[in-house]
Amino acid sequence: MAEEILIPPSGKIRSHLNFSLLAVTLLTSFGSSMLYGYNLAVVNSPAKYIKDFYNHTVVSRNGTGVSEETLTVMYSATVSIFAIGGLLGSLMVGMLVTKFGRKGTVVNSTVLVFVAGSLMGFSRICGSPEMVILGRFVTGIHSGISLSAVPMYLGEIAPKNLRGFLGLVPSIFICLGVFTAQVLGLQELLGKEEYWPLFLSLVVAPTCVQLILLPWFPESPRYLLIEKHNIHATITALKWYRAKCNIQAEIEEMQEEQRSLSSVETLSVWQLLLDGSVRWQVFSVAVINVGMQLSGIDAIWFYTNDIFQNAGIPASQIQYTTVGTGAIEIIAGLIGCFTIERLGRRPLIIGGFGVMGVFCAGITLSLVLQERISFMRYVSVGCVVGIIAGFCIGPAGVPFLMTAELFKQSHRPAAYTVGGSLNWISNFTVGFVFPFLQMSAGSFCYLVFSGICLLVSTYVFFIIPETKNKTFMEISQMFSTKEAVPETQALSLPDQLKLKKMNGYGALESGSLEFDSSASGI
Repeated sequence: MAEEILIPPSGKIRSHLNFSLLAVTLLTSFGSSMLYGYNLAVVNSPAKYIKDFYNHTVVSRNGTGVSEETLTVMYSATVSIFAIGGLLGSLMVGMLVTKFGRKGTVVNSTVLVFVAGSLMGFSRICGSPEMVILGRFVTGIHSGISLSAVPMYLGEIAPKNLRGFLGLVPSIFICLGVFTAQVLGLQELLGKEEYWPLFLSLVVAPTCVQLILLPWFPESPRYLLIEKHNIHATITALKWYRAKCNIQAEIEEMQEEQRSLSSVETLSVWQLLLDGSVRWQVFSVAVINVGMQLSGIDAIWFYTNDIFQNAGIPASQIQYTTVGTGAIEIIAGLIGCFTIERLGRRPLIIGGFGVMGVFCAGITLSLVLQERISFMRYVSVGCVVGIIAGFCIGPAGVPFLMTAELFKQSHRPAAYTVGGSLNWISNFTVGFVFPFLQMSAGSFCYLVFSGICLLVSTYVFFIIPETKNKTFMEISQMFSTKEAVPETQALSLPDQLKLKKMNGYGALESGSLEFDSSASGI
C-alpha cells in the first residue's frame, strides 16, 4: 500500500508516502478543514430564506415584523459570529493540543460540530433564530481549533521532504468545502426554502467519517516523545507513518530537540512574545497570517457577483459562474500542493501575494475605466480569477504550514495561538471595515489590498528563509544569531553574496549554514 515519491531539489532524496500517512491527511482535512470552507460559503445562497425565517419568527412572537435594517443586522450577526467563534477557538488551541495531543484535539473537538449541526438543523422546527446564531458560533469555535490543530498534527507526522505537500492538503479541502457549499446551494439541489436547515447542518456528515476512523491512528510521534517522553509509543507511531525507511535517524533528531528543550516547558503566549530568541519567527508568523486576511480575498468574494453582473453575465447564470470560481480555487490549490516540494515555500507565498497585488491594482483600473472602455468589464472578471488563483496557490495554506515549521516543539502551540487569533481578528476586521472603505474610496479600495499584498511579498523575500526539506532544528538554527560558521566552512565571496541580511540573521538559500555578520565585517 505504499506509493514511492521521488523529489530531487538538491540531490536525490528518496521518500515514501504510505497508506497511513495519506489516510490521516485526508481524514483530518475532510472531517475538519473542509468544514471551515463549507461554513464560509453556506450562508450565502439561503440568505433570503434565513431572513424570512427570522421575520416570521418575530411576527409570531410579537405580532409585528421587523424593519429591513433590523433583519440585515440579524443576518450580519449570523455571518460574523462565525469569526468570533473562530477567534475563541484559536485562543484555546494551545492549551488543548498540549493537554489532549494533536490528534486528540482534532477528535475531541468533533463534539462541537454535532452540537452546532443539531442547533441549526432543528432551529426552524423550534422556531428559534437564536439556535441558528448559536450554531454558527459553535462551528466557528471548531474551525478556530481545527485550522491550527490539523496543520500542526500533519506537520509533525510528515517526513521533512513531504511536509509541504501534506501541509497544503488541508487548504485544498478548504477550497473543496467552499465549492461544495456553492454546488449544494444551487436551486436544483438544496437552494430551496424548505432545505436551508438541512443545508446548514450537513457539516456533521464529514465529521462522522472522521470520528469513526481517525481514533484508530496514532498520535504525533514528536508529541509522544518530546512532551510525553514515551519512546515506545513514538516508535510504534513512526512505524505507522513511515514505509521502507530507517526511523532511527528521525528518532535521534527528535531526541536532539528533546535534549535542547529539557529545561524548557511548553511556553504560554505571553512567554512566547517575551522570548527574544524567536522574535523574528513570531513577527513573521504575524505578518503572513494578517496578510492572508488583509489581502482582500474576502472583499473579492463579497464583490464577485457585482463584477460578474457588470460584465454582462445574466443574473440567472451568476450562481453557476460563482461555482466556476470555486473550481478555480481547487485547481490552484492542487497546483500549489504538487509543486511546493519542488519549488519551495518562498516562491509560492511570494508569488501568490505578488500576483494578488498586481491583480488587485488591475481590478481598480478596470472598474474605473469600464464606463469608458467596454472590454474592461471582462478584464475585471479576469482580475477576480487571478486574485483567487494567486491566493489559493500559496497564501491560502502556506502560512499555516510555516507556523509549524518556524518553531520548536515547546513554542509551537503558543505560535499557533498567536497566528490563529491574528488571522481571525483580521478576518473580522475586513468584514467590518470593507463596506465603509468601499463607500469612501469606491473602486480605489482595492489599491489598499494591493499595497498590503506587495508589502507581505517583499517582507517574505527579504526576511523568511526557505524551509523546504529541513528539520525543525535546522530551521530554528537558521534564525539563530549566536552560532557562527566554523572556519573550515568559511564562505567564498560569491557564497556570501547569496546571504540575505536580516537584522543579524543570515541564511543560505541552499543550505542551513549560519552567517556571523560581525565575523565577516559586513
